[in-house]
Parts: sequence; structure tokens; C-alpha cells
Amino acid sequence: MRTVAAADRKKAVATVALAFASDPMMRWSFPDPARYLAIACDFIDAFGGHAAEHGSAEEIADFAAVALWLPPGIAPDGEAMGAIIGANMPADRMEDGGALVEQMNRFHPKEPHWYLPLIGADPVHQGKGYGSALIAHALRRCDREGLPAYLESSNRANLPLYERHGFRVIGEIQSGSSPTLYPMLRPAR
Repeated sequence: MRTVAAADRKKAVATVALAFASDPMMRWSFPDPARYLAIACDFIDAFGGHAAEHGSAEEIADFAAVALWLPPGIAPDGEAMGAIIGANMPADRMEDGGALVEQMNRFHPKEPHWYLPLIGADPVHQGKGYGSALIAHALRRCDREGLPAYLESSNRANLPLYERHGFRVIGEIQSGSSPTLYPMLRPAR
């Protein structure tokens, strides 16, 4: 496991883009496969790419899996994300998409915390325990700092993984035809 160097930011983002190619929320937002492939890396970079600038993007097994953690006080690039969504999300989903963002903002902790916007493994490497290793490694940092960790799971199947690491579902986020997001918090230890 190693910290992603700034020069490898695009490689890290590409791994996450592969991991999210069948993600329920990502594909609801960008259902056209050609459009998803065209914008996925830019969207993922806007959502979690700042982790590379802050030394909190981590990879394992030569980019088989990547976790993009945002440290306290660092947020996704909402302006870039909004532009990508505005230009690429189907018009009939925009209102529900806006409602999702509002709900996400309500659940997102206000106190200092580590935020995991994105973690994923290249599909050919899923199921090998890489995601669990990345989470455990980052949570040791959270514990050293005495800070909580927060994420929104966009795939119900991943809830047991996060729960094994001490995260608990604190609500549900859903609007119209959207899939459900599960905000999850792991208290400071």
C-alpha cells in the first residue's frame, strides 16, 4: 500500500472509474455508457481527486484498488461536479439529482472528519480484500487523530464491508427514481 503521488493522480482516478462502471448511483446519473466513459474520470477527479494533493489518496497492488480520502476541511470540487452533471445527466433526472445533493449536505458531518467520497477496485481485482486493507489503513490515521470518518455508500452490497470497519448507516438518501445512498459514520476512537 502506498500514497498516490501527484504524478499518478490520473491512474488512481482511472481505477476508480473502472470500479464505478456498474455502480447504481453513478450509472443512474450517467446511464449512457459512452457518456459515462467520456466523463467518468473528470467527475471522479472533481469528487475525490483533491486527495492526491493532500497525501490522502492511497493505492494497493499497483493500482488494483484506490481510496480517495479527503482530510478535514477539504471538500470535493462542487463547481466542477455541477458542471459535469449539468452537461451530462439526463434532464428528467436533474430535479431528483438536486434533491439528492441537498440530502447529502444534511447528513454530511459539520465537525472535523475524514471523508471517503470514493473507494474502488478495478473489477478484475474485486473480492481480493484490497478495499478492506485500504479502509483499515486509513482508519488507523483517523484513530491517531481522534477524528470520525464519513462516507455515502452508493451500493447496498457494500454496507457489510463498511460495517465491519465500524461504520454505521445513519439514514437513507433517495429522490424520485434514484437509487438509495446510505450515509455512514464511524465515530472517533
